[in-house]
Amino acid sequence: MPVSTKKRVLIAILISLLVFVFALFIIFRGRISNTAPTSNTKKLKSVEVKEYKGKKLSSTEDFRENAIKGPQYIDRKDYRLKIVGLVKEPQTHIYNEVIKDHQLYKKVVTLDCVEGWSVTILWEGILVKDLLKEAGVSSKAKVVIFHAREGYTTSLPLDYIMEKDIIMAHKMNGVVLPPERGFPFQLVAEDKWGYKWIKWIEKIEVSDDVNYKGYWEKRGYSNEGDLDKDFLE
Repeated sequence: MPVSTKKRVLIAILISLLVFVFALFIIFRGRISNTAPTSNTKKLKSVEVKEYKGKKLSSTEDFRENAIKGPQYIDRKDYRLKIVGLVKEPQTHIYNEVIKDHQLYKKVVTLDCVEGWSVTILWEGILVKDLLKEAGVSSKAKVVIFHAREGYTTSLPLDYIMEKDIIMAHKMNGVVLPPERGFPFQLVAEDKWGYKWIKWIEKIEVSDDVNYKGYWEKRGYSNEGDLDKDFLE
């Protein structure tokens, strides 16, 4: 084959290879642009649900601030939920494990505060009993004590937690709990006065101490906290 012909063949092959590589580059870049967000993408604020199955809901802004040390601001990257006490296998969960590794439930429940106000909210979260079952509750257990970031505590009977399907909520009205409302988790203690609805939960302790009294209970509030009874002992 003449030299000039060889050159033309080589040039044609190189051009074909370049065209092929360029085509692959265009296809690959298109796929990346379709799956990855651009650097200037901004996340918009979630909009809370105002009605659920015909039930009008209160707003997340309808609460009154009454935390003993003010709102707690917890970084989800550093958050740990501990399940301790009378359990066979103590647990420690990061935030995403609690949310993604458990069945989520929704329920409309009204919170009644001893101060005289109430709110009806669509709560979403996990069942406390699901967490307890994973840890393996001892046969000696009678009480579940909840601990909050601010040092606040309250307790509820184990039977109540298990039989009433009590939710530990991470969302309200379809939006993630704001710090003022208890992020990362608030207890939905239905049929109980508001001081049992502990926020900023960091530890769940299983105990046999039926006489345990939390923050407000030590100050004269009913340990049962039932809505159909006076909250003062």
